[in-house]
Amino acid sequence: MSRKKETITLSIPDGSKEQLEEIARRLGIFWGKSPSISGLLVAIAQQQYEVGEPFRFNPSQVTALQQAIALLKDSGFIEQAQITSSLLLERGNLEAPMRQLLLQQVSQPTEAWRILIDQLRQNQQPFHLLYGNAQGEDLSYTVRYAEISFEEKRFYLDIWCDETEDIKDTDFPELIHNRCLRLDRVKGVVPVNGQWRQEGLDYLKVYLHFFRGMIKGYETKANDISNEVIGDVRQVERKVSNPFWLIREILKYGEDCVIVSPDNLRDRMKQKLSILCTLYDMA
Repeated sequence: MSRKKETITLSIPDGSKEQLEEIARRLGIFWGKSPSISGLLVAIAQQQYEVGEPFRFNPSQVTALQQAIALLKDSGFIEQAQITSSLLLERGNLEAPMRQLLLQQVSQPTEAWRILIDQLRQNQQPFHLLYGNAQGEDLSYTVRYAEISFEEKRFYLDIWCDETEDIKDTDFPELIHNRCLRLDRVKGVVPVNGQWRQEGLDYLKVYLHFFRGMIKGYETKANDISNEVIGDVRQVERKVSNPFWLIREILKYGEDCVIVSPDNLRDRMKQKLSILCTLYDMA
């Protein structure tokens, strides 16, 4: 028994029939060898195809997807980052520079350095690492220890390396073998023979005092050595491998936190505060 069908009559302007047939042809909807307008209407009615204004991401959604792409790449989910990039290209209504950057990323997939580095870390295998810094220079490091850290919405690669020549001047000679690298700037990784550093990163022992609301509001960190409240002060001893991130954290606490020691880190904080006072005409 043949399936019952309904018949409708369409009144359309001149040229519309050819336009509808072209749409059907483009979508691969045919009756025999000819594009089918009836089939096109059925497909639209069954919501197989989108009609009306095409969906576009707004600026906030574009920003969120860009951050998601960076996190996916840093985490080693390269295929998922590529899929998200393609979606953003299709629906993002992007400015030309961002569109060009995403096109380059999609056409030239990034190597999953995170996956390879994680394998080498698990095997405690030293490796050479080629890195492009923010100044456009290529640097080479012999890595004896590595770990992944998460700082301010992205992943970083913390390493202990043999090389020290790229550090021209430092207030922290104890940390001269430590580097904090962006995963998206890694250009190459090659395993090498040698000993893995069992001690991990170098670090400073830092003593912090927290006051007022931070006495109860402070959340213990993984690298805290001790943490206790004495009187009206929370006293924290912490291992710090990168003073840059600690200072950024302390600045958020304002007057509710002070670096007690070591002196070189305390002096660095004083320099930072002095520069801020000068910028705000308080010097």
